[in-house]
Amino acid sequence: MQDQSRRLLSSETLLVLALSLGASAVSALISFIGSVTRPGGLREQSANLNSSAAPGRPWLDLAWQLFGITTALVPVALVAYLLVRERAGGLSAVGFDHRRPAFDLGWGAALAAVVGGTGLAFYLGARAAGFNLTVVPESLPDVWWKIPVLILSAVQNSVVEEVIVVGYLLRRLDQLGWTPAAGLAASSLLRGTYHLYQGIGGFIGNAVMGVVFVLLYRRWGRVGPLVAAHAFIDIVAFVGYALLAGKVGWLPTE
Repeated sequence: MQDQSRRLLSSETLLVLALSLGASAVSALISFIGSVTRPGGLREQSANLNSSAAPGRPWLDLAWQLFGITTALVPVALVAYLLVRERAGGLSAVGFDHRRPAFDLGWGAALAAVVGGTGLAFYLGARAAGFNLTVVPESLPDVWWKIPVLILSAVQNSVVEEVIVVGYLLRRLDQLGWTPAAGLAASSLLRGTYHLYQGIGGFIGNAVMGVVFVLLYRRWGRVGPLVAAHAFIDIVAFVGYALLAGKVGWLPTE
């Protein structure tokens, strides 16, 4: 690759990350520094993932929720556009299409069961050891749109993360001459870093998840199963918390 092309590709990658998960990583790092320097342990603090944007005004709140979900997907649209300009076939280049729905959903469900169960156990252990904040998956008001919005939020998270931090980032790093091991480390560490707002446990757990997802992407050549798995995990976490919080003793709520 010529030096000018390499510089352009590097700049493009940095800009995409700066508009999406790279910015989230910096935000999470600042949040983590604030948490560890605050009096009291990490488990005495909480990280709220889906909260009301307009308390007491449900229709305005719904508008803000949908606005946030929609605008968060803009970087994915940008990636799709860049891959079309590259004549790579758009998001099909990273395996995010409808060509193998049974494969994507089947392996996604199996992966979600393994990763989700392990992740929950790790989170509870990390919180008990004082390495993690209490994660509050949702604190939305009890209105008719609560569950649909939580599902949409879970799907949005999964699409943004897997398309950008796995499919797009690994493709660009490969094109820039990075080794597979370096690409795996970059993708996994980025995933862990933008979860630092949850604490050390959130960083470690998600970095390990990132390693697994990168290895599977290298094997399958598709982010479809990863998007499905991530969506299933987050849907269970968000909706499960909404249904179980305060009703079971093992689930931390504050």
